[in-house]
Amino acid sequence: MSAQHPAFTPLSELGDFTERAPDEMAADAKAFLADIKRRHTIRDFAPTPVPRAVIEDCIAAAGRAPSGANLQPWHFVLIGDQTVKRKIREAAEAEERAFYWRRASAEWLEALAPLGTDENKPYLEIAPWIIAVFAKRRADGERGEGKTYYMHESVGIACGFLLVALHRAGLATLTHTPNPMGFMNDLLGRPASEKPYMLIVAGLPAADAKVPEHALRKKPLGEILTVI
Repeated sequence: MSAQHPAFTPLSELGDFTERAPDEMAADAKAFLADIKRRHTIRDFAPTPVPRAVIEDCIAAAGRAPSGANLQPWHFVLIGDQTVKRKIREAAEAEERAFYWRRASAEWLEALAPLGTDENKPYLEIAPWIIAVFAKRRADGERGEGKTYYMHESVGIACGFLLVALHRAGLATLTHTPNPMGFMNDLLGRPASEKPYMLIVAGLPAADAKVPEHALRKKPLGEILTVI
């Protein structure tokens, strides 16, 4: 006897898809590639305010990402309060000191050396916004509670959407993953069922912001693509 299929789910018409001619597709793809080449990870931010509505629209765009079983296992905490940002910096730098001074292998530190990173993270206070991303181990919503599927993959895709949305809005970004990140649950009041995933710093670059030359070296298409 075959397994029972879930109850039939009503389908909606794909009414908002825009079909483009091949030359339009090619032009759009090249335009996007040219634009995304201007996205760089920076560590020197200006304290210039950025409207909250801009960041919220970018997070809403991230929420449109595909996810396993459409369970959308992500939660974003937007932090602009200076006191909370300072606490995040203090906690993150404590973990980073342990990483750079004790936990990191010589090989790992050698890989990081060309980027010039260290345990000091002043941008966590200077940039106007920090977005803390959490991955939800348990689902919630109209389908009730239960395990989420492909949690890491789903949240990773949503973070990609978010980084691109912030770039398209004219903002610079930095991804930061201090390890461990359990302090994020405590500082931001998130339940233990949510796994801290990433901090995304967003704002305008400082006037003297620079990018390490090493970070500009991207692999050419021929190294990252196989066509079958």
